[in-house]
Amino acid sequence: MKIVCFGDSLTRGISYVRGRLRIIKENYPNSLAKLTESLPFVEVLNKGVFNDNSDLLVSRIEKDVMSENPDIVLIEVGGNDCNFHWDEVAKNLEGDHKPIVPIERYLENITQLVKQVQDKHVTPFLLTLPPLDPARYYRSIADKFGHSIGHFVSHVGGIEHWHGMYNRQLKNLAAELEVPLIDSDPILNPPATWIA
Repeated sequence: MKIVCFGDSLTRGISYVRGRLRIIKENYPNSLAKLTESLPFVEVLNKGVFNDNSDLLVSRIEKDVMSENPDIVLIEVGGNDCNFHWDEVAKNLEGDHKPIVPIERYLENITQLVKQVQDKHVTPFLLTLPPLDPARYYRSIADKFGHSIGHFVSHVGGIEHWHGMYNRQLKNLAAELEVPLIDSDPILNPPATWIA
């Protein structure tokens, strides 16, 4: 059985460590591989790419995923979709800025990914958007683009507004498509009792 983990930097295993981007070994595909290592017939592949969004997943699913002839595909994407082009926002704080991938197109992309996987008789699973730490996130963009960016943030309801909306719509879509949904919060932020 081949399981392909398909998504963005969280799937790839990239995180900020001491203020720099680093590839971390404690990503969920590696954890899944460790859980299944006693099962020699299970292979787990990591097809996560830093900074990916659903548009980019659609463009690479055939080459990076379906060409592997998987049995199961875990799809994790959305955090970059609901984000903004902060460099453009900083130049025009009063402008009408949209998320990188608007919600309607995000949902269309997820539907397309699921259908492409199902059309090959492969089982898709969707993962919810990863947990968000808004204060840390805002600090990072304010440090890079200046504190005046908070003016725009307050007008659009905060990134957690967009993040929550995309997550709720993803959950609704999973139910509509009758696709299993995995809550990524306990996977990416395990309780202290999980740590040996």
